[in-house]
Amino acid sequence: MDTRVDVYKPEKIKLKPYEHHVKYYETDQMRIVHHSNYIRWMEEARMDMMEQMGFGYDKMEELEIISPVISVNCEYKSMVRFGDTVVIDAKVESYNGVKLKVVYQMTDQATGELRAIAQSSHCFLTMSGKPLSLKRSYPEIDTKFFTLVEDE
Repeated sequence: MDTRVDVYKPEKIKLKPYEHHVKYYETDQMRIVHHSNYIRWMEEARMDMMEQMGFGYDKMEELEIISPVISVNCEYKSMVRFGDTVVIDAKVESYNGVKLKVVYQMTDQATGELRAIAQSSHCFLTMSGKPLSLKRSYPEIDTKFFTLVEDE
């Protein structure tokens, strides 16, 4: 007689990298991307990652959850210019139900050259600004952070 108990294992989520095609307005007179735009791209990539998880900003707002930035860091490796397409791999580095740390690797789509590495830290709050544990309040969302796998 088989006495094993089947434990529910959520389906793994394969994340696809986010791609950003550089716009002219993101550059300076030399057609080099202004450093502040990398931070915007990180936000775009994080939003895309959350969408792929099924927990996009529309869902967060519907549940009255906000996720402010606690810290951000970006190390620029090589210049990005007008017309380039940057592939941004966003990955969850750590998550504990209340705080989330995402790391980013930005590479040139055409050459594979590393453009920047970065990280951002976020927390989850109620609309009134109180800390929120997704683990306690939204276990179905909490579980999604542990189902991420790299795209092959």
